[in-house]
Amino acid sequence: MSLSKKLLIAAAVLVVIAGALVAGAFKWANSPVDLASPELDVTIKPHSSLRSVSLQLSRGGVHVETELFVLMTRALGLSAQLKSGNYEFKTGITPYELLQKIARGDTNEFAATVIEGWTFQKMRNELDSNPALKHDSAGMTDTDLLRAIGAPDDVTAKASAEGLFFPDTYLFDKDTSDLNVYKRAYNLMQQRLNEAWSTRAQDLPYKTPYDALIMASIVEKETGLAADRPLVAAVFANRLRRGMPLQTDPSVIYGLGSAYGGRLHKKDLQTDTPYNTYTRTGLPPGPIALPGVASLAAALNPANSTALYFVSRGDGSSIFSDNLGDHNRAVDKYIRGQ
Repeated sequence: MSLSKKLLIAAAVLVVIAGALVAGAFKWANSPVDLASPELDVTIKPHSSLRSVSLQLSRGGVHVETELFVLMTRALGLSAQLKSGNYEFKTGITPYELLQKIARGDTNEFAATVIEGWTFQKMRNELDSNPALKHDSAGMTDTDLLRAIGAPDDVTAKASAEGLFFPDTYLFDKDTSDLNVYKRAYNLMQQRLNEAWSTRAQDLPYKTPYDALIMASIVEKETGLAADRPLVAAVFANRLRRGMPLQTDPSVIYGLGSAYGGRLHKKDLQTDTPYNTYTRTGLPPGPIALPGVASLAAALNPANSTALYFVSRGDGSSIFSDNLGDHNRAVDKYIRGQ
């Protein structure tokens, strides 16, 4: 047999072998991966190399062939596109689908929702009970927490962290530090407050954005009706200008703390605390809740109104009065039923 014929035969054999390898690789890439359980969460660490990604998958119970996974990723030009995060994998996923999922960054995001009008303590309780978070704030005082998220000294020196965190839904990867969520909520409140302060009405009775934040928290607790917020804010601004006590029940309730039994009594209104706006004039020393963007807007752009009083109609809305006589008549009608 001539040399040229031998070379042709060898080349043909190599082609057959290469074809078999390609066919085998294709079959592997499109066959279900062996998972340790029907559903798995695996976290890929930031700045992981391609081989490290494969090893992290295997350690997490996704039994993918490391060498074949590396070769497939390089062949598809995806080596530099793999993204960190927490991924969910289910029975039936193939190596090719798995690779595309990580290249897209299709992470398994978790959520924590903070509701407008919650106290900061309620927010802490909510995040403390979220099983997807890493609870690095456990055992920290509110002041310690503020320092940990990088709040400036003039903020950490305040008596309370109340009102400093924006109520919203925060998405995060599994095992994210709860301090990350607190920092995002704190920065977002600063952003929203500064935006509202920059477009505030003229001649407001607030010296600082923090004063406006206090007012926004009161508005948040006084009404959930969007149309009434600017009117409620106007009443309180008018009372501040005249040196009248705000006489807002939610502030009194906040000041009572755990002593509040679910219903305000006359003695509660007469019991002096820093937050009792019946016994003290001016704003309370700090916010009483976490206000949303609508309450911030209302506090800094109240309605053009001369009202000094308001009372609930019992349907979520309020009636507003310019003088005590009209207010007393409204109280008789809507509260006393006379």
